[in-house]
This record gives sequence, structure tokens and C-alpha cells, in this order.
Amino acid sequence: MADVLVGTCSWTDPTLIACGRFYPEHCRTAEARLQYYASQFRLVEVDSSYYALPSERTSFLWVERTGERFVFDVKAFRLFTQHPTPVKSLPQDVRRELPQPALEKGNVYLRDLPEEAVAELWQRFERALLPLDSAGKLGVVLFQFPPWFFPGSAQREYILQCRERLPQYRVAIEFRNASWLSEKNRERTLDFLRQNDLPFVCVDEPQGFRSSVPPVAEATSDIALVRFHGRNRETWEKKGIGPAERFNYLYSEEELREWVPRIRHLASATREVHVLFNNCYADKAVVNARQIAFMLD
Repeated sequence: MADVLVGTCSWTDPTLIACGRFYPEHCRTAEARLQYYASQFRLVEVDSSYYALPSERTSFLWVERTGERFVFDVKAFRLFTQHPTPVKSLPQDVRRELPQPALEKGNVYLRDLPEEAVAELWQRFERALLPLDSAGKLGVVLFQFPPWFFPGSAQREYILQCRERLPQYRVAIEFRNASWLSEKNRERTLDFLRQNDLPFVCVDEPQGFRSSVPPVAEATSDIALVRFHGRNRETWEKKGIGPAERFNYLYSEEELREWVPRIRHLASATREVHVLFNNCYADKAVVNARQIAFMLD
């Protein structure tokens, strides 16, 4: 059976720190919080890398502050997953090289940037993860594509380009468009991932929306991932709210138990399974992570 690692999609979420129910009173620094988190779980997902490029220095500190068996999954910078990206989130020296039309936009897409700038950003992202990889602590780089990323040949080619940009790292794929897993497209999607040794990210999320991706538990590589986004139907597609409010949901034991046989199925077909809770509002993610770890033990 595969090694099953359980964790959450953040360890620094403001609502987690503010609730006071996870970190001991003495854990008041970034170093102390990560050390404590790593004493409770073996896996975490770095979410901050979606909003801004991480640095090599930060990755080095993460290595120093965690045990040798601890694993970081890292979310890809949003520009690389075709999300709109604030110009101000780009490094200053890169911004200075952008054409004026791009600078005048509040948000830019990858297509708005010259190839030289795109290549530089990919290289910086790759270098930033090198300390984690060198220490054996880098799990996967998670590419979460947006709802407007529809299945097609151009999109499949772009996924392969992402893998080619990060040749030494494991690239995992999460879809936020249900069409990829429709009855018509499901087998083609999974076969594409299998043929290219790309881990498929299984999800649990609210159903009944056009964007709802079904809870398909399939392994397409030697690593499988399951991400729990909560089932808060009221906030799933609500506009103008932050991630913490969108994913504000506490799974019941019954809801978690639905996934136990699915996770064990994934474990029978892979060498490693990553189970991550993205319902990062207060301590709900850590509570559910502990619960499912107990169920799987």
C-alpha cells in the first residue's frame, strides 16, 4: 500500500491563527508555527506561491524548520495557470521590462507578457523550489486551472508545456471545469494524464454548479492527490469574497468516511497519496485532517 500523507492547504491562514485552537500560545513566529505544524502533520500545501513567486531563501528556511520526512506541495503561480494576475504581484525588475500597454492594466495574462519575461518568471519559480527539491521535501507542483480552461488540443498542449518548463519537478493537474470529466471527455482526459505521467488531482467540492468537478477517485501516476474544498454551496460561486469565506465548511464524519475506501483504492494503485484539506477557515481544515488521518490509520 502507498504511503498516505495528510495535511492542509495552508499553515499561516489568518483565521487559523486568530481562532487560537490549533497553535499553542508560545507559537507566535513564522518559524515556531511551521515547526509546530510539522510536528502534527507530514504534508502541507504552499498556497502563497499562487499569489506571488516564492524565493529561494524562503524555501531554504522551510527546509530548515521541518523534519526530514516532511513534504511540501507547492501551488503554481497564478500567471502560469492562465489566471488574471495583478501587475503589482510581478517582481519589480520584471515589471520595468514590460511594454506600456501591459503596465497600464490592473491584471495581465500570460499572453500579455513578452516571451523573455515569461521565460524569466518560469526560471525564477523553478529556482525558488530548488532547496525543497534538493532536500527531498518537494512533493508536487500543483497546477490548478480555472473554470474557463476548457478541454481541447491547445489546452492539453499547454499542460505539456508547463511540465516542460519544470522538467525536474512533479507537475500535478487540477481542473476547475467539469467538462474535463464529463461522460464524453473523462476517459480521454484520464488517458492523457496517464500517458504523460501527470498526477490527477481528485477533488471534493460542492456539486450542482456548472463548474462542479465530480468526485472522481482515479490515479494517473505513481502519486495520487485528493483535495477537499468543502461543500459550502452558498459561497462556492459567490462574488467578492475571499478564499477563507468561500471554503468555510466543516466536514462531518459521515462525509469523510465516504472518501476512506476511495483513498484506500488510490493507495493500492500508487506509491504515495496526498490528502489535503482546503477548507481553511479557522481550524476546520486541521480538525478534518486529523479526523481522516485517524480513519485511515
